[in-house]
Amino acid sequence: MDLEGRSRDMQERTFCKWLNTKLIANDYPPMESLIRDLSDGVRLIQLMEIMGDTTLGRYNKTPRMRVQKAENVNKALEFIQSRGVRLTNIGPEDIIDGNLKLILGMIWTLILRFSIADISDQGASAKEGLLLWCRRKTEPYVEVDVQDFSYSWSDGLALCALIHCHRPELLNYDRLDKSDRHGNTLLAFQIAAEHLKIPQLLEVEDLCDSAKPDERSVMTYVANFFHAFSSMEQSETVARRVEKFASLMQSVWLSRNDYERRVRNLLETLLDVQHQWTTSSFAGTYTDAKSQSTDFLKYKKTEKRTWVTEKQDITTLFSNIQTKLETYNLREYVPPPGLALSDVDDAWAELLRSEAARSRAINAQLRQIKEMLRKQFADLANDFEHRLYLISSELAAIDGPLEDQQEQIQDIQKRIPALTETLTSEVAAAEDACNRANVEENDYTVFTVQDLEFELELVRQSLVKKIAFIENQITSRNMTNVTPAQLEQFEGTFRYFDHDETNTLSQGELTAALASLGVIFSEEDMNNIYDMLVADYGDVTFEAFINFLVEIMEDQTTPDQLREAFRGLAGEKPVVTELDLRIAKVSPSAIEYLRETLPKKETEVGETEYDYESWLDEVFAI
Repeated sequence: MDLEGRSRDMQERTFCKWLNTKLIANDYPPMESLIRDLSDGVRLIQLMEIMGDTTLGRYNKTPRMRVQKAENVNKALEFIQSRGVRLTNIGPEDIIDGNLKLILGMIWTLILRFSIADISDQGASAKEGLLLWCRRKTEPYVEVDVQDFSYSWSDGLALCALIHCHRPELLNYDRLDKSDRHGNTLLAFQIAAEHLKIPQLLEVEDLCDSAKPDERSVMTYVANFFHAFSSMEQSETVARRVEKFASLMQSVWLSRNDYERRVRNLLETLLDVQHQWTTSSFAGTYTDAKSQSTDFLKYKKTEKRTWVTEKQDITTLFSNIQTKLETYNLREYVPPPGLALSDVDDAWAELLRSEAARSRAINAQLRQIKEMLRKQFADLANDFEHRLYLISSELAAIDGPLEDQQEQIQDIQKRIPALTETLTSEVAAAEDACNRANVEENDYTVFTVQDLEFELELVRQSLVKKIAFIENQITSRNMTNVTPAQLEQFEGTFRYFDHDETNTLSQGELTAALASLGVIFSEEDMNNIYDMLVADYGDVTFEAFINFLVEIMEDQTTPDQLREAFRGLAGEKPVVTELDLRIAKVSPSAIEYLRETLPKKETEVGETEYDYESWLDEVFAI
């Protein structure tokens, strides 16, 4: 038998099994031959009534004459076409006379319409969407490279990878004998049938021993995995919500610990350097004074800049903690005594006073300073630093709704160009005059143009970071279930299906793109969605695509939702156990955090119960 004949034989067996799953599920006896069992039209009408979830009316249930068979077949074909399925070059006589090639083509059209249409209503798009889904799910498995629906499935590893990706407890992928093609394929078939309720439409030989596995047969079978796993993921929403809130609280806890540790370290460091200055003495020589002056300047360019950066980062970290808590309506964070931002500012002010004293002590040893130039530069530099400090203070004091914070930061950012012009012209010119006069120290300021450029850049970076953080918080607030990785995946999907690179999607491309992300709609809903997007945006642009995904995936975390989620895990009990969390598949790290955080009590049988009700009352600022 040639390659085409073997492919047709594989299709016949696979398609017959696929049709039988419909018949058996509705208490009809299975077929044995497509040619024989479809020839009188009875089974074809039964299948159409099952797939269309309707009745086709009266028909000849025991046809004996050819004209009766033709009436039956014609009724089924008319129904197929009424559902928007195009049938080409096939008529009742082809089915009655058993034209296998045309029959297989018709059944493939039915499979596309009634099994894969929820991925896409076009064969090509359905294939691309399903193939993209398979690639994403199997990408971490180095032995698997899904490029088609034929050769890529001939060793069973792609099927095993799909199962392991979604249900790792069902097989140990790492321990598979990667060279055992038959064994791996049989294992995947058995697990899919027993645990995933996916009927075995193929035989091991169809994949492993065929010169070229039939693409349509493989695609028919693999589509069942897509449907099985897409529905499975929806059942994990409740556990994911609890896990996400636990992760949020854990991240806040980690940020608070990081803030307190860094404040302690900075305050200790500032005290240490001031102690060194107060205990040092001069030898009374120019060389000694010059050496100490050099060391002091080196300190300002190295250690102090590190501390300036750390101080700014600590301020930003504190602001971010408060913004995150406010975003989720949680209680405000109050640092322990001695670790507030005001304590850092006081310590920094004391450092600046100590620096000034140190600078004056050194300058007293080097009486070559030109007073006028020193004052001129100091006035400009101090004024500039004060303006920077005011901006930093304004930035640190920003609060209120996220959109108001965003507007305040943008207003501050508009003042930066004028500051830059002042620094590069007036302040820099004054410093250059001091340099030409060999003025190497200044009692009236501790700043240089480089210092101010550094701090100005820090302010710029802080503004950029703050803007980015607020935008992320707005996104996080509005898109609680959409992660940055998902946003990146959405963009990649849009570009993949934008075949003509017009930055728009046709209806077929939109359907395929959504389906590849596991977002399935009926044909009628898909028509309405496409019309709605075109009406709102003029076309299905990238913006329209992303906004639509965000809208349908939005899942805000509220106190009531979390309380209902915990009750769902606990079986309506006011307390939850570790076993409840594990059964719900909450991640180990989230379980560990909840065990350490939730109020607990021991039962009479020695089991620990956790009071989530009082915990939620405590953490939410209601």
